[in-house]
Amino acid sequence: MHQKIKLKKLLFIIAAALILSNCANRGRPEGGPKDFDPPVIVSSSPENYSTNFDATEIKITFDEFIKVKDLQKQLIISPPLKYDPDITPLGTASKFIRIRIKDTLPPNTTYAFNFGNSIVDNNEENPFPYFRYVFSTGQTIDSLSVQGVVLDALERKADAYVSVMLYEADSTYSDSIVYKSRPRYITNTLDSIKIFSIDNVKAGTYKMVAMKDNNSNYLFDPERDKIGFVEGFIEVPKDTLYQIKLFQEELPFEMERPKQIGRTRILFPYKGELEPMQIEMLSDSLPDDFEYRLVKEPDTDSINYWYKPEFKRDSTLFRVVSQTFQDTLKHRFRVIDKDTMNVKALVSGRIDFDEVFTIENATPFKSIDKSLIQIIDRDSAEVDFDVRLDTLMNRYEFPVKLKESEGYAVLMLPGAIEDFYGNKSDTLRFSFATKAKSDFGNMRVIVHNGQVPMIVELVNEAGDVKYRRFAKISSIVDFTDIIPGNYYIRAIFDSNNNSKWDSGNFLTKQQPERISYDSKMQEVKANFEYVTDFYLLDETNPDPPEN
Repeated sequence: MHQKIKLKKLLFIIAAALILSNCANRGRPEGGPKDFDPPVIVSSSPENYSTNFDATEIKITFDEFIKVKDLQKQLIISPPLKYDPDITPLGTASKFIRIRIKDTLPPNTTYAFNFGNSIVDNNEENPFPYFRYVFSTGQTIDSLSVQGVVLDALERKADAYVSVMLYEADSTYSDSIVYKSRPRYITNTLDSIKIFSIDNVKAGTYKMVAMKDNNSNYLFDPERDKIGFVEGFIEVPKDTLYQIKLFQEELPFEMERPKQIGRTRILFPYKGELEPMQIEMLSDSLPDDFEYRLVKEPDTDSINYWYKPEFKRDSTLFRVVSQTFQDTLKHRFRVIDKDTMNVKALVSGRIDFDEVFTIENATPFKSIDKSLIQIIDRDSAEVDFDVRLDTLMNRYEFPVKLKESEGYAVLMLPGAIEDFYGNKSDTLRFSFATKAKSDFGNMRVIVHNGQVPMIVELVNEAGDVKYRRFAKISSIVDFTDIIPGNYYIRAIFDSNNNSKWDSGNFLTKQQPERISYDSKMQEVKANFEYVTDFYLLDETNPDPPEN
């Protein structure tokens, strides 16, 4: 009897412990199986793939509680609606999704709501992948598809969330349609893959355009958006895998309204590629000794207009004239602190063998007295040097025949430099040094299947160009004194021989100049010399030979 009581107490303690454990943790018991199953649709009203659709509300019910995440990025409606539908609930768990349509839908049109990976279950967030709700306001569902891949014309990888669109080539089509009208069909590459499929398309002729639509309005903004297009028009149906390369258009040069940022300095912001220009202050009462200098701001698309002498006036007009731009801009003067002379080295400490010791100044340089400047090495031996002035960037360069593992001291005596305002420098001292040649690597790149002229570059993993060579005659290119690291090789097909990469333009139907990347990253080690074969791929047969 006593043992039965003890056994009952033991069973009670175990049961109480289990109850308390369940009260403390009402979720999945620790160690239990994890749910990997996505939610399942129980019903849709109206049914998915309905025809003769005339409802204003859609309700989709699931077998468990779900959440809707990142709907703004994930949801693609094709064709786009004029008014965004109301979709509830957002951010809270529910067993259904309700879609309220605000548009008056045209007849005989197939619509597709592609939710991407936005629908997930409430507990484990397992996605219901690429759920599509499709209906037609006519008697049939359009069922044709267009597939392809989106690439970047300049970078190794394309952006995420790229829109791919079809515009109907009917009597209303014009090349300006991408600026003012929404497409007939649209899809999105989402964040993980760059292939696309535009489904439920009607047979016909279309213009295919891809866009990194930063405004999310399905309209092309050249200042913010990248664009790409298939040449000519495409026919649907056609058994073709399309390839579209995104590019940022080069904006036409345009000078914007100036603003005063120094006592005698006015900043002119601009758009597009900088062109040679004249900026004329329109005034009949300028001082006889009036002068001005134009200096580019190093880190922004802006030009500094430096002038002397200082004079008082409320406002003035400027006439700006370049190769492609002409305008008259109004400027209102303000009283601001005066800029002062401040000479500093652009690069200090260790410099690479392809670098040149350079100084810059807070005010424009006017002249330099080479006789008051001395460069000596570690043995106090004088080093020959030249002096070059870059007037646009306001920099003095001092080309020196650099030796390895050497240190250099630069002494500029008082008055060695005079600025635009007649101020002269005090004593200036700088120093820089080189590493040993064995601290760097060398690489010979043999380019196959390419035609000169071309530009061959080494870029790092972030896409920054670290080394550039111009292949004008031979397709064998040597890179010397490379900082150890990992690099991708890329070749630019310089078709117009202007020694730079040229982007494309949608209105002029110009595709960007072709760029090819080596599929393998090249590791460069110190004190090593490499010879590598770089096979430029035939884009119609993109399988490289084995290196």
